[in-house]
Amino acid sequence: MLEQYCASLAGYKRLPTREVKIGNLSIGNGNPIRIQTMTTTDTMDVAATVAQTIRCIEAGAELVRITAPSKKEAEQLQLIKDELRARGYDTPLVADIHFTPNAAEIAARIVEKVRVNPGNYIDKKKFDFIEYTDAEYAAEVDRIRERFTPLVRICREHGTAMRIGTNHGSLSDRIMSRYGDTPIGMVESAMEFLRIARSEDYHQIVLSMKSSNPQVMVQAYRLLVRQMMEEFGECYPLHLGVTEAGDGEDGRIKSAIGIGTLLEDGIGDTIRVSLTEDPEFEIPVCKDIVARYPIGTVGYAPQLPASLPYSPFEYKRRETVPVGNIGGHQVPVVVADMSKETSLTPESLKPIGYDYDAASDKWKISDGAADYIYTGSAVPAFGLPGTLQVITDEGTSNTLHLMPVDSFMAASGINSPVFIGIHLSSGFVADAALLARIKECPAAVLVISADGMKPVRSFITLLMLAGITNPVILRAYPEGDTPDKHLIKLATDCGGLLLDGMGDGVMLSNTGALHNVKVSGRTYLEVKNNEQFLNNTAFSILQATRTRISKTEYISCPSCGRTLFDLQETTAKIRAATHHLKGVKIAIMGCIVNGPGEMADADFGYVGSGPGKITLYKGKEVVKRNVPSDIAVQELIGLLKENDAWVDMAAV
Repeated sequence: MLEQYCASLAGYKRLPTREVKIGNLSIGNGNPIRIQTMTTTDTMDVAATVAQTIRCIEAGAELVRITAPSKKEAEQLQLIKDELRARGYDTPLVADIHFTPNAAEIAARIVEKVRVNPGNYIDKKKFDFIEYTDAEYAAEVDRIRERFTPLVRICREHGTAMRIGTNHGSLSDRIMSRYGDTPIGMVESAMEFLRIARSEDYHQIVLSMKSSNPQVMVQAYRLLVRQMMEEFGECYPLHLGVTEAGDGEDGRIKSAIGIGTLLEDGIGDTIRVSLTEDPEFEIPVCKDIVARYPIGTVGYAPQLPASLPYSPFEYKRRETVPVGNIGGHQVPVVVADMSKETSLTPESLKPIGYDYDAASDKWKISDGAADYIYTGSAVPAFGLPGTLQVITDEGTSNTLHLMPVDSFMAASGINSPVFIGIHLSSGFVADAALLARIKECPAAVLVISADGMKPVRSFITLLMLAGITNPVILRAYPEGDTPDKHLIKLATDCGGLLLDGMGDGVMLSNTGALHNVKVSGRTYLEVKNNEQFLNNTAFSILQATRTRISKTEYISCPSCGRTLFDLQETTAKIRAATHHLKGVKIAIMGCIVNGPGEMADADFGYVGSGPGKITLYKGKEVVKRNVPSDIAVQELIGLLKENDAWVDMAAV
C-alpha cells in the first residue's frame, strides 16, 4: 500500500490530475488553482441571485455554485444563466444538489456543472445502524448504479461536469454501518459513485472530501489520492474546502489549515473557503491562499526515505520526552514573543491573557493565556504570575535560555532546560553532528522555524528516524501586511505540522506592521494589538487542529438559498451568549436539508427547520422541534444548562 500520497513530501510539486472542462474553464492537469464560492440568495429570486453572482464574479470567483434542492429551483437556473449571459458574464455555474436526482437531471441540461453528495443523493441518512450482508450491500450499490447512471449519461451527452462531493457529516447509514464515521468511509462513499461514472466512460469529474474538522478532511483527501492511484493509476481533480468553517479569525484559520496543508503537498485544483459571511468576502481569502502556489513554484527538496516514520493517514502525536511542561503527553504550549516591548510592565501581559489587579496584588489568568514569554534581552522587573515562564537570549537564574544552534554546538555540560533556535534556511544542513548533539542533550527544546511547512516536517522526520525525542516548538513568521495573509501563513505552516502529530508548542512572531483592509466598505479582522492577535491566533490554531482546547468551538455553515434565518446575525448572538463555554462544540446550521448531518461531531445543534422555526439538537438527537426563532437562543441556553454544559459568565 502506498505511503506517498503526493509527488513529493519534501518539495512542492503539483499532483498530476486529469483535466476537466467546466464551460470555458479548465481544472486540473497543471492549470491554475481555481477559486469558487456559493450564493446565499433564494434561487427562486432571480434578480437577487444574479446580482450576488455578479458581485462574486467581480470579486474574482471563477465558478459560482447555486443551490437547487428541488425541481423548481433547478428549472430556475435557466433564467439565472440567461440573465448572466445577457449581461456579458460567462463564468461557469454549478448546481448544488442534495436529495433530488430529478433536480440534478434538470440542472445538468442547463448549467456547466452539477454537484452531488453521495451520502444523501440516493442513499438515506436517518442515523440508523443496519447490519448488511455482503449480498445486501452489493444490492444497495446496484440500486445506486440504477438511479445514478441516468445523470451520468445526461452529463456526458451535454458536456456537463460533475463534482462528487462527500461530506463527513452526511455519510449514509449504509456507509456508516460498514466503515463508521471515518475518513476511509468518506473515500469509499465517493469511490462508489466514481466507479459507476468510469464504467460509463464519463470522466468530467471533480471530487471533494469536506469536513468541519481539518484533521478528518486532510486524512480523507490523502486517502482518496492513494485509493485512486492504487485502483485507477490516475487522479481526478480535487476541490478543497473545510465545510462549516465559521466566521472571522476562526473560520479563516480552520480553512487555511485544511486547505493549506493539502496545497503544500501539491494536492488541490480548486478551492472554496466556506465562511459565515457574504460569499464575495470569501474570495479575497481564497486569493491569498492560492497566491502562495503559482504555476512553476519550486520548493525546499531534501531527500526523504521511502518509508515514513509516521502515518500521514491517521493522527498520532510524535513521541517526546517532556522538558518541564513541554512535550510528552502534555498539551502544546504557547510562547508569546514580547521581544519588541521596550519596557515590560504588568499591563504588557494583558493582551496575552494575564490581567493584573494592583489593589489585590493578584493576577487573573484566562484560558487563552500564554505559557511562556520570549523577551529578547529584557528581564521583567516585576513579579510574574506563577504559571508564566520567561525565555531570554542570555538566560539568567530567573529565565530560560534561547540560544542559536551554533552556540549550542559549541557549548558543553547542558543539563538544565534550554531552548535551541534552529532556522532551516536554504543552506541549512542537518548533519550527523547536529543530530548527535541534540540526542545527547535531552533537556534541549528545539525551536524550529523555516520559510514554509515542508522544511520543518522534513527536519522532524529526520529527528524521528534518528530516534531523537526532544520536544519541538514550531516558530512561524507570517508574510504579508494584512491580518488575512498572516492568518493563512501561520495556520498553514503550524497547523499542517500539528495535524501530522508534530509539534509540542507554537511561537508566532512578526514585525508588527499590520494594517486592516476594507472590502466593499467593511473592515474584517481588525487588529488593535499585535501581541493579542498573535496569541489568539496561536490558541486558535491549536483549537482547530484539536490539539489544545481553550474555548468554545462553533461549526457554522456559510449560508445558501436554503437558509431559513439570518445566519450571520444568529451566529453572532449565539457566540456572544456562549463564547465562555470552554470545549463545548455548537453547530449553527441554516436548514434541515444538510444541518443534522453536517454538524457531525457537535455537542449541540441549532438548525433551521422552517421559516422562523428552529430545531435544537443534543448530538444527533432532536430535543426540541419548531422553536420560534425569537426565543431559540434562550432555549439553546436552557438546553446547555439542562445538560451541565453551562457556566455562568461571572464564574469564568
